[in-house]
Amino acid sequence: MPSNPHHRTVEAEQYRRLYRTAAWQRLRLAQLRSQPLCERCLCDDVVEVATVVHHRIAHKGDEHLFWDPENLESVCAPHHDTLIQREEARGYTIGSDINGRPVDPAHPWNRS
Repeated sequence: MPSNPHHRTVEAEQYRRLYRTAAWQRLRLAQLRSQPLCERCLCDDVVEVATVVHHRIAHKGDEHLFWDPENLESVCAPHHDTLIQREEARGYTIGSDINGRPVDPAHPWNRS
């Protein structure tokens, strides 16, 4: 059984405190008010209420990235808990253009 019941790294535990601050709650609420719909669903012409505020670029404790409103994305829980988690684990955005080519330059297909 893992020693960490939430499967978070020791590094992540060091910055989890940021999510428990009143300042984060205000920033999160402001993001959801300014963009109440899931940005990922909207790309597929689906209207879904956003319930999670996601950092576009993983902050990994970098407070500048953590507090930057331009680094925030409103998403629904299913997108955050599945697609986005897979993308973060892989290191590139999942998705392709109309020709089937991966859109993210970091995708292995696009690497030279």
